[in-house]
Amino acid sequence: MRTLMIAALALSLLSLPTYAQDKKEKSTEPSAAQKKQQERMKSCNERAGLQKLEGDKRKEFMSSCLKGEQKGSASQDRMASCNKEAGSKGLKGDERKKFMSGCLKG
Repeated sequence: MRTLMIAALALSLLSLPTYAQDKKEKSTEPSAAQKKQQERMKSCNERAGLQKLEGDKRKEFMSSCLKGEQKGSASQDRMASCNKEAGSKGLKGDERKKFMSGCLKG
């Protein structure tokens, strides 16, 4: 009986690498459509964060943004990008105004 249990355990341990290899082969890269949706989600999420939307207003914004109904103009996108960069640099007051002016001009 003990030998049988050892044999069963050995067989199960030998099959683990094969199972793991099968799992690796089945994983695939996201499709172009999935990548596009991920980019849209990231962009909409950033814009909602910059607008400091919460609760139902955030849900409503995200829904319409992901459907493509909320199109940001180039100037809005530039403003969001510059604002994020100024925030990450910790700029305040006159330094921030000067940076934003230069950034928005290109």
